[in-house]
Amino acid sequence: MRTEPKTILNFLSTYFDIIKELFDIQAKERIIRQEDLNKILQQYESDILNKLIEYKFLKKIADDFEIRPMYFNFFEFILNEFKPLLPETIEKYEHSITSLFKKIKEGINKDRNILLQRISDLNNEIREFTESVEKNTLRLIAETKELKSNVDKIDYQEKVRKASFWIDYYIAPLNTILDITHSNSITNRLFDISQYVNIRRLNFDDELTRQQFEKLYVFLVQTNDDLLRQSKILTNELLPLIERIRSESLILTGWIEFLKNPNKSETPFVPKSVRSYSYNNAMYFNALEFVQQFMHNDAVYIEEPKVNASDRWIFNKDFYKDQLVKELPLPNFFEWAGKTLRSEYKEIETEKFFSLTTLLFEDDIELEFDTKSDRQVIRTSEMNLRLPKIKINRHGLSKIS
Repeated sequence: MRTEPKTILNFLSTYFDIIKELFDIQAKERIIRQEDLNKILQQYESDILNKLIEYKFLKKIADDFEIRPMYFNFFEFILNEFKPLLPETIEKYEHSITSLFKKIKEGINKDRNILLQRISDLNNEIREFTESVEKNTLRLIAETKELKSNVDKIDYQEKVRKASFWIDYYIAPLNTILDITHSNSITNRLFDISQYVNIRRLNFDDELTRQQFEKLYVFLVQTNDDLLRQSKILTNELLPLIERIRSESLILTGWIEFLKNPNKSETPFVPKSVRSYSYNNAMYFNALEFVQQFMHNDAVYIEEPKVNASDRWIFNKDFYKDQLVKELPLPNFFEWAGKTLRSEYKEIETEKFFSLTTLLFEDDIELEFDTKSDRQVIRTSEMNLRLPKIKINRHGLSKIS
């Protein structure tokens, strides 16, 4: 008989202290030995072993036990006690993300359901990757603060060893993974994916698939911001802090060794520091007087002109595409776009002109570039555009000679 979810949650809440101790043991030993389990149950005078197994919290391994991964991950999350992953473990996402992206491109015009599932799987892989990076950053910050405060009272040499270990095996490699300028980094690969998804979300025949590309693109933009924030934490906060721990510990270690036997080596000359200024003493008051004259500014109010919703122009893609198709083949697309807007609005507005250019990306439109012809100048309301001549045809129509 299946146990009700609420029953399991109530059980975890009631026996939280016991479960927390079991979690701590497995986090440290990777397994819960039978004698440790019996000792904890006796300490709390509780016999809940059968319930732990019935609710699938514990899994028996030979004579010992193990907390099942889904429960372990849950307690790891709520207790914020993550075990840092090696960067090479995080790098596995580069392969899975690249593989899914390749399959999406290969099957872009094939079975829709398979394409939608691959987009969803790619979204999940990227989410797991970002969560792994965030967990590692949180854990590395906690470890660094613990090392800085030196709660365990370890000696300076051990602090140097630990600081070097965190930099060499975790912080520096993870920073490379998040470096978008690195050609093989996962962040660089996500940037390539976002460019492809951005095109598909704006130009795809199937509406449901286009919406999924839209959701994936929004998620990728948010992911980019999150990874940039994690990278800044590593580069601007964590790495300098732990480097300072390492350098300070080296200096203190050397100083302590010197104090143990000061006559062993000749003491170097330490010059006395003298502070002098390259400016006049009155410079401070002159600068203060200058700054104070700008401290009281009159309030300035800028009122933005109100724009009526009815005045906003909405690009009717189907309408303009029908007009374009009726005139195919065309010898010069941009000339047609300029004439079309000028006939309707008397002037060519830049935003409307760029909206019309999206028709060039329609699947049933064939483009032909004339590399020998001179570029033409299209004057819009805001700028002059030098554009090439592009002949366009529809599949099945003869080209213009």
